[in-house]
Amino acid sequence: MRVIHEMKFVARLSSGADEWSCPACGRRVTLRRLPDPEVTVLDPGDESAVHVGVIEPDAQGAAAAEKYGLGPVQNIPRPPTPPTPDADDRRWLAEIGIDWDGGAAA
Repeated sequence: MRVIHEMKFVARLSSGADEWSCPACGRRVTLRRLPDPEVTVLDPGDESAVHVGVIEPDAQGAAAAEKYGLGPVQNIPRPPTPPTPDADDRRWLAEIGIDWDGGAAA
């Protein structure tokens, strides 16, 4: 399961970039907007988490987050595991040189 952390806007820097921080894991980034977008990671924090942020005021930001299916910290399930190949698929895989799961493909 993926965890979503909500990034908080900290400040607009003199360079014009915005600084964002994650109160949950300490991730800090600067984000420069168009026309020359750039993200600089200052502190990686939890790199396995998905980080999102909304710059709008709190009430509108919550509504915008909900509109895009985001919200407070939550778990997102991973996609289902692909099916395991049957004997015919394994034979075909062996014919094209693929050894499924490190064992004999056929």
